[in-house]
Amino acid sequence: MEKLAKLWAAMQENVSFLLTCLLVFVVLFVVAMALERLWLKPTRQSAARRAAYIGIFAALAAVIMYLEIPLPFAPSFYKLDFSEVPVFICSFSMGPVAGVVCELVKVILKLLLKGTTTAFVGDFANFAVGCSFVLPATIFYHAMKSKKGAIAGMAVGTVCMTVFGSLFNAVYLLPAFSKLYGMPLEAIIAMGTKVNGAINSVSTLVLFAVVPFNLLKGVVVSVITFLLYKRIERLLKLR
Repeated sequence: MEKLAKLWAAMQENVSFLLTCLLVFVVLFVVAMALERLWLKPTRQSAARRAAYIGIFAALAAVIMYLEIPLPFAPSFYKLDFSEVPVFICSFSMGPVAGVVCELVKVILKLLLKGTTTAFVGDFANFAVGCSFVLPATIFYHAMKSKKGAIAGMAVGTVCMTVFGSLFNAVYLLPAFSKLYGMPLEAIIAMGTKVNGAINSVSTLVLFAVVPFNLLKGVVVSVITFLLYKRIERLLKLR
């Protein structure tokens, strides 16, 4: 009976996590769709052309996810990658809906190619936190359609990702990782303590690891996107 109770509890946790992932995607998709249709109104393209470009950029992003860089100030499960660069180019070119879909397809392709090492929590975090970066930046860019709009958008996106990513880690992702991966929260904190003695709680883990991680990722991805976007847009004749 005890084994059955544990199995049932594990199933409930997995179903709850799956429903949370689905809910977050639906909310982000609906918000992006509403903004795109009612306000931003990006350049229209045929459905086949949009699907093809989203697939190309998502596949490129999934491959780039293999290139992960460990950071000296964060535990090993926080690794820097630049997979948001293709997502940004897709979103800047075709609008926020394309960005959300590209972000989702990127994560699905990565799971198919590589699987998960974080009980899917890290993959969900990559999608949700990535959208918190890409969506605000895309909204600013399509509202202003200029270099200043792109820079302002990516700066706002970096701030949004840092704030949302930090709170999301503290409130949901780290506890969920602990439960689904079967690792006590204290052990996760201890991994942070090994790289930084000031990390001794969830709040200090977020402050000294998650916040600088998101800021660094936001700045680096923004610079690369700014340098590449117009060149790739002209090359592929995205508009």
